[in-house]
Amino acid sequence: MGSRTARPAAAPLLERESELAAAARGVAALCSESAEGSTGGLLIYSGEAGFGKTAVLDAVCKLAADRCTVWSARCGEGLTSVPFHAVRRLLQPALTVSAAGGEAKQLLGDRYDIVGPALGIAPANAHRTDPQGVRDGLDSLVERLAALHRPLVLLVDDAHWCDLETLAWLAAFAQRPGGLPVLVVLAYRTGEAVGETAEYLRGLESAATACVRLRALTPDAIAQLSRTALGEHADDPFCREVWAVTGGNAYETVELLARVQDDALEPVEDSAGALRALGASARGSGLIARLEELGTAATRFAWAAGILGTDISLDLAASLAGLGPAEAATCAGRLREARILTGNDPMEFVHPLIAGAVYRAVPAAARTAMHGRAAWAVTEAGRGPAAAARHLLEVHPDEDPELVEQLREAAAEHLAVGAPDAARRCLERALAEPPLPTVRARVLYELGCATLLTSPATTVGHLRAALEQQGLDADTRVDAVFRLSQALTHNNQPAEAAQVAAAEAERTEPGPARRRLQSAHFLWEGVRAVEADGPARSRRLAAMADGLSGSDDSERILLILRAFDGTARGESAEEVVEICDRALINGRLAPGVGWTSAEWGFEPAALLGLSYAFADRLDRAESLFSEALRAFEAAGWSGGHLSFANALIGYVQRRRGRLVEAETYLRESLRLAERVGNGMPLNWDAASMLIDTLLARGHVEEAVEVADRYGFAPPYPAPMVIPDAPSVRGRLLLAQGRVKEAVAELAAVGEALRVRGRHNGIMAPWAGDLVCALATEDRPRAVRLAAYVRDRAERIGTDTAIGESMRIAATLETGRRAVELLGGAVGYLEASPCAYEHALARVEFAMATRSQVDLQRGLTLAEACGADGLVSRAGRGL
Repeated sequence: MGSRTARPAAAPLLERESELAAAARGVAALCSESAEGSTGGLLIYSGEAGFGKTAVLDAVCKLAADRCTVWSARCGEGLTSVPFHAVRRLLQPALTVSAAGGEAKQLLGDRYDIVGPALGIAPANAHRTDPQGVRDGLDSLVERLAALHRPLVLLVDDAHWCDLETLAWLAAFAQRPGGLPVLVVLAYRTGEAVGETAEYLRGLESAATACVRLRALTPDAIAQLSRTALGEHADDPFCREVWAVTGGNAYETVELLARVQDDALEPVEDSAGALRALGASARGSGLIARLEELGTAATRFAWAAGILGTDISLDLAASLAGLGPAEAATCAGRLREARILTGNDPMEFVHPLIAGAVYRAVPAAARTAMHGRAAWAVTEAGRGPAAAARHLLEVHPDEDPELVEQLREAAAEHLAVGAPDAARRCLERALAEPPLPTVRARVLYELGCATLLTSPATTVGHLRAALEQQGLDADTRVDAVFRLSQALTHNNQPAEAAQVAAAEAERTEPGPARRRLQSAHFLWEGVRAVEADGPARSRRLAAMADGLSGSDDSERILLILRAFDGTARGESAEEVVEICDRALINGRLAPGVGWTSAEWGFEPAALLGLSYAFADRLDRAESLFSEALRAFEAAGWSGGHLSFANALIGYVQRRRGRLVEAETYLRESLRLAERVGNGMPLNWDAASMLIDTLLARGHVEEAVEVADRYGFAPPYPAPMVIPDAPSVRGRLLLAQGRVKEAVAELAAVGEALRVRGRHNGIMAPWAGDLVCALATEDRPRAVRLAAYVRDRAERIGTDTAIGESMRIAATLETGRRAVELLGGAVGYLEASPCAYEHALARVEFAMATRSQVDLQRGLTLAEACGADGLVSRAGRGL
């Protein structure tokens, strides 16, 4: 099923001119040598069963064969649960050659360890693989193959039976920026797809270059088919009856005409009455009756073929049917003569309608037993539990501990190749067996781990259930609690996450496990937007971290949490940096608390980098965040993790004043985040950072557009957002001239943060903006706020915080005092790493002193930052 070889046509392809014209246009665009260059696309054919989709694809293959490289795959009804099956078959020609020649690693490059296992050409990873990383790797692979084998056409038949993993990739690939480098042609049966398959197919149709719906053949076309098969003497009444019996269904017509030939029936009006009986023998119960006429052995062989579905091995089918090699070969020959099977070894059914009819004809008990034998035979052949899983899923529950273990092993293999949904199906089936009571909790735990990246809400349910069972060892129980708290936080429930961790910590003996749970409690409490008693939590955390040297991972995590808490509270930046440094080993993250840590997650490393960033140690922060980007890419974590890494780097660029670069990273972060979902804390962080960056650039309308698109308005998420979301929204309202709304927003968030003991005016810049908003309407209140900003800035002690506080205070002054404050702000901000804030203070100082030299310097700084609004302001000043 790799390079498609068109089968000899049993009948002419009639009334498909528009279908073939669409293909011709697609091939012409792909092969174009015009100045605009060639373009790929997505062409979709759909229609009812038997309307000739496969015949059309064969014609497309012929049409493209002389000008293009054509590869194809045909999906099968029994293979929908086999992850990446269709894409493996689709790319088999290239992969087989590459693997045989030792070129697979070169072809896949640095994604070999990520994509290779999914394609079956590399051993599975020891850890779970991110599905998005696999999809991105497949994109890159097809781009390379398109360059090597251009122009390249990929055909997928019976896509309504495509595995979900391949469909997910195709749906994303079809919408890739810049268009497709290949021509993808899909065919699927209408009315067959359900659930996620139907959703993916609808998405593909919306992205398609062209969608063509196949129709039933007209009476004239049926008459032409009849006369081509039976001779020109076939009369009109006979031909009309052929059309009446088949309803214009191309497959049923060809089969009916073949039966007419087999029975030597004269194609005249007197014979028309026999057509309905002959037609019935080509489908459904009539087909099965015809099969049974071939004998018991042939019927059993056909049943075995139905169980295997596609790519039917003669030896394996013989084994399932209980036949010897010679007898199996004879049966296969009879089935080919009866137009039920085609090919030699491997074989396939002549048509999916036949395959479905044969499979459904297998008695239920025999079908279950044959699936069980098929699973055993596949395992014995060395193909592994994952290959046997599709058969195991069909076996009736029977309290079989061995089957449970096979399904657990299959789930682990599926996770390792980036197919968590396939893993979930295996583990859900294992629960239905059911497993032994001592194993049930472990299966629930594994099920929770399988859905962690794809469905936090589902993960919560499974892990809660696992923790209610007996059977988890102490280490696994602690890990289950930690993962449950992670899932709750990702599900916008950080308060419950903290409570779960704290409650388990109380029940756990002192030691590393307890410290891990305590750290989880402090972590999720610390990232909450609102908490009951923030100052008390901070005191407890400070007491636990006091004196720790970072001798093990649990100590390092506590130090990181203590540093970030100190950052949010507005403590001395020098002290915060000293605590951060204790959490490192020779200036680097310890392996156990790195970005891809299975034990701690990526959150602690992110908090460490942010603590450095708000302490004006932007070089260290950028180094950590760049390491995150590399680590996530190397691990193939191309979903939320990679999005977050881009957001962090973008925010460091924003702090540096590299606003154009920041915007690029942050827009990429949101693009990646949208592939995972919307409304998650990750989307809020990236949106808040981007809005803040666009406002610094002076692009207010674009900032409003981003806010509208991502619902950047109350209610805010339960986890905290960086920079503080209400503060950024208040800044946006001010930029729009909505001063009263801005004052209300900023005052409310200020009160909430001060009650919590969070006083970092850079992380949450509410107070400075509120001073500016109140400067003319309520000067006394503005003066008090400015004093608060200055006091807190002095406590933090960074050049950025102090310089910004002086610039803010200057907005309330005039004359010499304003000049003095702005001059001081320029001095501090010139020494800080934050170029945009320096440029802003420089321009305001120049405007106050009416110095063209300083204004020109401020203009130059603003231009370097990409702060277009400040550039215009400085230009007007000049």
